Amino acid sequence: MRSRNRIALGAAGALAAAGLLTGCGGAGSSGTQAPQGGASGAGCAPVAGNQLVVLTDDKKLQNTDNVIPAINAKAATPQLIAALDKVSDALTTDKLIQLNKAVDVDRKTPKVAAEEFAAANNLTAGLEKGPGGSITVGAANFSENQILGELYRIALTGAGYNAKVQQIGNRELYEPALEKGQIQVVPEYAATLADFLGGKAGGPSAPAISSTDLDQTVSGLTGAGKKVGLVFGKPSQAQDQNAFAVTKEFSDKYGVKTLSELASKCSGSATVLAGPPECPQRPKCQAGLVQVYSFKAGSFSSLDAGGPQTKSALKTGAAGVGLVFSSDSSLAAG
Repeated sequence: MRSRNRIALGAAGALAAAGLLTGCGGAGSSGTQAPQGGASGAGCAPVAGNQLVVLTDDKKLQNTDNVIPAINAKAATPQLIAALDKVSDALTTDKLIQLNKAVDVDRKTPKVAAEEFAAANNLTAGLEKGPGGSITVGAANFSENQILGELYRIALTGAGYNAKVQQIGNRELYEPALEKGQIQVVPEYAATLADFLGGKAGGPSAPAISSTDLDQTVSGLTGAGKKVGLVFGKPSQAQDQNAFAVTKEFSDKYGVKTLSELASKCSGSATVLAGPPECPQRPKCQAGLVQVYSFKAGSFSSLDAGGPQTKSALKTGAAGVGLVFSSDSSLAAG
């Protein structure tokens, strides 16, 4: 589903410079290996099941990749921002999961899924009319972002603008277009965009702007955006970020609902962690689980980043816990 660049796994530039990625294998490579300094306890053997659940990140390992409207400053009227903020107010991660399910599983178009959501949530009710004119909403090349773009279009149309959605590829393509005013609005992700803008200004060795605190992330993003003519609406509660999932059956059997509980109850030899090849070295993947939670997996299965291999391994009982994305349609209940 996703082809957007994700910085949440960690500082790729710094790791590449240190040579840590060279020995990890290619994306999608298979094989299970014991991690360095593996756990000595019994651990928790995988439990197959059809429903995946995300373990609560109770110590805030991941940065705050909340959905947020990014706007060319010259187009940012109060009415336009208010319309986009109403979309933010309506979104939660659970609702974003259901929207993704509508498209990825139920095979509705992003436009239809957005229109149904807008009607159910009274998205255009009470919007103040702006000065009008044409607004182009840029959407990245994956379905979730296209759904969000359609929601922005609906809200902006309700505020009196002649709004349309234009699919415009990845961030390296659409962010310069947003700066230049070739598009006026893009649904963005706070932590990822903050670090993208920081890296664009300061190079690959630039320190991360994003934080595990949303206010700090948005403050840093606002400062970085101001330098290039961008402003931002209200961040939503909806997040699309790295997360760790288990099957519901695993969660129920071992009484694990948080990452702290995973660490305390399931560190040990029977526990299999699945993720992308670089996960063991990444501060937002296995290395972060060790540092923040003192979680020790018995073995690591090198698969993909939140993709079909990892999700299949969880459901078939080949892995107990795996890296997913928090708004993935596979997390929809039922």
